Amino acid sequence: MHQLLSVKTGRGMLSRSVLSAWPQTLWMKSLGSNLMNSGSRRSTKTLSSDWISELSATMRIFPDFITPQEEESLFQEIEPYLKRLRYESSHWDNAIQSYRETEKSTWNKGNSAVIQKIQKTAFPPDTSLLGHVHVLDLAGDGMIKPHVDSVRFCGDTIAGLSLLSDSVMRLTMVGYEKECFKDYLLLQRSLYVMSGAARYKYNHEILGPDGSTFEGNKIPRSRRISVICRCDPKHID
Repeated sequence: MHQLLSVKTGRGMLSRSVLSAWPQTLWMKSLGSNLMNSGSRRSTKTLSSDWISELSATMRIFPDFITPQEEESLFQEIEPYLKRLRYESSHWDNAIQSYRETEKSTWNKGNSAVIQKIQKTAFPPDTSLLGHVHVLDLAGDGMIKPHVDSVRFCGDTIAGLSLLSDSVMRLTMVGYEKECFKDYLLLQRSLYVMSGAARYKYNHEILGPDGSTFEGNKIPRSRRISVICRCDPKHID
């Protein structure tokens, strides 16, 4: 029918096999929690001993957050506008490669219900939310480099819905990138919610196709659209 259906046919089966192979407890398994060399020991004395627990509590993953039909509906509403844009080679802050993006404040009835579901899941009641939803289209060869989102543009919680493709998000503690890092498997149609320590203390990135692995397994990457909700930058708990 169009690109999404071909992705769902092949990639959807991959997602389910990945899901069965890796229980949810493994999705958040640390790839690098050991402090490996003597040169790093002095610098890590100030680290909290439970940084993994703190990170895990503030970086949440919800698999199968939407149905394939809801994914299709979102895609149908987003794609007519996105396809008029060209992919950019780099972002203004050099954080993203091979992408295009837009902001959307109105949705059809069915998709509005999905957006509201994201917001109710990710944000406490009475949170002041940004009026627009950020839509980020990452090409198959694209990547998001390590960065912390500017406090000028969003508050303490970021929620992202993954469409079209599985991907791997890596979080690295600012200042201790080699000592404290974890990879998260973002399956197609999953939602991640990043808040508190995960949002402010950690760089986050989406691995490019060459480095897209999880638990030693290659995670094929194709075009990925993320639908991102944020709270007002003035809203900080």
